[in-house]
Amino acid sequence: MFESFGFESLTAPQAAIWFGLALGLAFGALAQITRFCLRRAVTGSPAERRPAAAVWLTALAAAVIGTQFAVWAGLVDFGAHRFHAAEIPVAAILIGGLLFGAGMVLTRGCASRLTVLMAGGNLRALSVLLVFAVTAHATMKGVLAPVATRLGELTLSLETGALPGAPLIWGGLIALATFAVAWRAEARPLHLGLAALLGLLVPAGWVGTGFVLYDDFDPIALQSLAFTAPAADSLFWSIAATAIPANFGVGLVGGTAAGALVLAVLRREFAWASFSTPSETGRYLTGGALMGVGGVLAGGCTLGAGLSGVPTLGVSAILALAAIVLGAQATDRALSARPRAAAAVPAE
Repeated sequence: MFESFGFESLTAPQAAIWFGLALGLAFGALAQITRFCLRRAVTGSPAERRPAAAVWLTALAAAVIGTQFAVWAGLVDFGAHRFHAAEIPVAAILIGGLLFGAGMVLTRGCASRLTVLMAGGNLRALSVLLVFAVTAHATMKGVLAPVATRLGELTLSLETGALPGAPLIWGGLIALATFAVAWRAEARPLHLGLAALLGLLVPAGWVGTGFVLYDDFDPIALQSLAFTAPAADSLFWSIAATAIPANFGVGLVGGTAAGALVLAVLRREFAWASFSTPSETGRYLTGGALMGVGGVLAGGCTLGAGLSGVPTLGVSAILALAAIVLGAQATDRALSARPRAAAAVPAE
């Protein structure tokens, strides 16, 4: 398909970098304006939880509708994607999801939110992202890889890795349920509209990599918005660019940071922030490590397995998102039992 669009100076993998950059710019800008964050929606203060949930669920509803429309139109097929694999690594997904959820509460944001915060001058977020990227890479290809491999061997066999029944019906039910909850929450209509645009970036990513940039002779992976593997790829590409080529994920992370930075400056929200105590530093770096390991084990973060994965109707993605939410809630309750420690933690 890629060749039919008339690209002459770019290969499909090269075009994927620019495509990821464009998606990232849009995501970073929209996430900066809407404060898109699952952590705030799940464990935020009472004042911020409802509007944050409205934004996140509106984005999910739009992502589900757009993705399933693309499937219906024959633009993308998840039959061979890992989200639809019949052998589900249930132990890795559950443990990884719980770890990721715990980590994002300790760091006050998941990987995508921290990327946006980093672009706004938050040095805590930068430090966490470095730890996140290193531990994610160590779990995929380094010293922690044997742990991931062993847990991945504990699988649950299903007839299909997707939800059974008609995809359009499932997609419609999920979209209606999430949008109904979002509509009743307290959120600005402008933010809901922008959240819907953010959600539509997910099917744009799936169609872009799976249809527009599809090339039999120089294939790229079918992918959309995600931050676990892209964060690791971005770190190691930045320090070894002559040996490690850039890819879609590198463009996505770079574009997200750039888009968030531009909006933070234009809206006069850029402000330097850093750690205030050694204990705070330890908390955040521990959370970053938990997210790095957990994101790989679960098969994605709140964006990769959540916002992008759930619209595929893959059982593994839905299970991962549920485990992340449970891990976040359990950790928040544990921290709430220590009021002095919780009071010392900054807002984000």
